[in-house]
Amino acid sequence: MIYEHINGLIQKAIDAKLICNSDRIYVFNQLLSLLSIKNYKEVTKQLTDDSIPILLEKIIAFAVENNVIENIFDEKEILSANIMNCFVARPSIINDIFQRKYTNSPKEATDYFFELSKNSNYIQMNRINKNIYFKTETVYGKMDITINMSKPEKDPEEIKRERELNSDIDYPKCVLCIDNEGYSGRLGYPARANHRIIRIPLGDENWYLQYSPYVYYNEHSILLSEKHRAMKINKGTFERLLTFIEKFPHYFIGSNADLPIVGGSILSHDHYQAGRYEFPMTNAASSISFSLKKFPKVTASVLEWPLTTIRLQGNEKDSLVQAADHILSKWKSYSDEKAEIVAITGNTPHNTITPIARKRDEKFELDLVLRNNRATAEHPLGIFHPHADVHHIKKENIGLIEVMGLAVLPARLNDELAEIKKYLLGQNSDVAPYHQKWADQLKAKYKIHEQVDTIIEKELGHKFAKVLRDAGVFKDTITCEKFIYSLNN
Repeated sequence: MIYEHINGLIQKAIDAKLICNSDRIYVFNQLLSLLSIKNYKEVTKQLTDDSIPILLEKIIAFAVENNVIENIFDEKEILSANIMNCFVARPSIINDIFQRKYTNSPKEATDYFFELSKNSNYIQMNRINKNIYFKTETVYGKMDITINMSKPEKDPEEIKRERELNSDIDYPKCVLCIDNEGYSGRLGYPARANHRIIRIPLGDENWYLQYSPYVYYNEHSILLSEKHRAMKINKGTFERLLTFIEKFPHYFIGSNADLPIVGGSILSHDHYQAGRYEFPMTNAASSISFSLKKFPKVTASVLEWPLTTIRLQGNEKDSLVQAADHILSKWKSYSDEKAEIVAITGNTPHNTITPIARKRDEKFELDLVLRNNRATAEHPLGIFHPHADVHHIKKENIGLIEVMGLAVLPARLNDELAEIKKYLLGQNSDVAPYHQKWADQLKAKYKIHEQVDTIIEKELGHKFAKVLRDAGVFKDTITCEKFIYSLNN
């Protein structure tokens, strides 16, 4: 049976144009070696019609059953990546193909690389398809909600082994470094043997494009600096984001903020996130339009959005860069104690920006989301961070993806929401204590519970809107207009 799986995987790889038919024997022998199969016996040529991920799972199961590897998540991941690496061309070849396709169109180039990343199982679609996803209406329009079910939990034995590991290994320096390309992985560190990146020059620096192995939206990609350096939002950030959009106008690109609490999960390596997806923020209406005296070629407005967002538009990239840098400079030193906004405490800065760039109707567009990471005794996780009343749904930092209106909620909610649904239907249930108050509120609010799934989805949307409102720095028009006034004075 293992030979059927191997031959089936090879045929699927040929069909997906990962390899050519003339590569068949070479790849077959490589797989025999990885699986410690010494004596091949000719078997039926009948092939299975399973997908690449399913065939890979069956081959890994064989490896565990035959003691090639232990039944440990990281060991299975390492072998999976090494098997698929047999089907993936070397980085130079992939970069050459990408550039040739880019000459025809940027979309053709990214289409090629995205399909390669899926077919090579670097993007693990079988796991991603387990995520729960829906759209729900809020006062700010429709929001995207996803419950992240794609990352398997590690078993206790694996966690124990990781704790016992020598922690002196510092290669690669982090999971975003270019050194990850082709890295086999190790216990406690992801396998990247089948990982490839595309060199994208931006200004006088080399940056590299890759797709996220756990995509949260269509063509969820990461643009990472060649240098291992900390995240930093400055004029160069705006220049790089708009230059990338100039090269790939069918994508958006944005950056997490560069400060703790309001930044993303990885602040140690300068990187951005991009993709081909229309987030709820994209079509947010303008609530306040204003002019920037120093930048007459740039139109500016504040969006009707829970986080305070200034949208700049213009035909000239350089004008937008200058205007964005001006706003960043003003914001970094701006305080309004009545609104609880303090720019600096001692030597610690609190104000920064989450920027997002796109091209719309041949114009450059730059959204600047104002962020502040100050914490107090009342709000120890952050004044402009999800408050305690929504922690039962979302307690983590609000990064770029959620700023734009896509909630990434923890896997625990899947089972917890099922218990709340039972509770609303009057069935025996085990509602988590931290959800009980919310569950009681829902029971009092809704008298008929036949549409309990719709009710939960709708109310999750309301909760997420509240999460984003908590993260917004200006809670009313007057305080927002005070900052706008400062931009021209």
